[in-house]
Amino acid sequence: MALSNIKSNRWSLQGMTALVTGGTRGIGRAIVEELGGLGARVHTCSRKENELDKALVDWESLGFEVSGSICDVSIAAQRQSLMETVSSLFDCKLNILINNVGTNIRKPMVDFTAEEVSTLLATNFESVFNLCQLAYPLLKTSGSGSVVFTSSVSGFVSLKSMSLQGATKGAINQLTRNLACEWAKDNIRSNAVAPWYIRTSMVEQVFGKNRSLVIKQCPSSNGSVSWYCESEFAKFQDKLQANDT
Repeated sequence: MALSNIKSNRWSLQGMTALVTGGTRGIGRAIVEELGGLGARVHTCSRKENELDKALVDWESLGFEVSGSICDVSIAAQRQSLMETVSSLFDCKLNILINNVGTNIRKPMVDFTAEEVSTLLATNFESVFNLCQLAYPLLKTSGSGSVVFTSSVSGFVSLKSMSLQGATKGAINQLTRNLACEWAKDNIRSNAVAPWYIRTSMVEQVFGKNRSLVIKQCPSSNGSVSWYCESEFAKFQDKLQANDT
């Protein structure tokens, strides 16, 4: 759909700036394209240079104003470098921070190694917490900031072999509540979106083996309520950027 049609059908983010972590695939990529299609200037990051380079070419062909950095958000020094880049690109102002990066290791709770616990905590929660700290001055300076966290249903209910991932998402949910109160005085909003199964390459592998179980746990009998594609989920996320949300 052309940018002009998108803007006429909904709203515009023209002049807004956004950082989306993990934006070259799955939910993150859909969010980048949704924000870019609404006119925002977007910066994203990925651990894989080839994947980022290809995505940037694709976005340029679509007319989106998107830049990117190589960054592993689980590493503190790389998070710092990422935010320095964002600050320079956007003149020390950031309107939208999408904390999208997350991973999972599926196994019974008692089988987790100390290294696996550290990996999930660093990627799913520590990175999010620290990126919010680093982004705070930029969000405040923008005069109208919005932080959106990609949480999960696993942060609310028990899902098989997802005890640690669920704990990190539960922590994100509480951080969302705290920031919504703590940063309201600075005109910075804080929201979280908790998807069920979204049709991404990572989830497809799991869904194929456990389709009947997933459908049984869905809000509707056939799973249609929760079985969305990335673009549909991104459209819901961008609603959180509207000033009247």
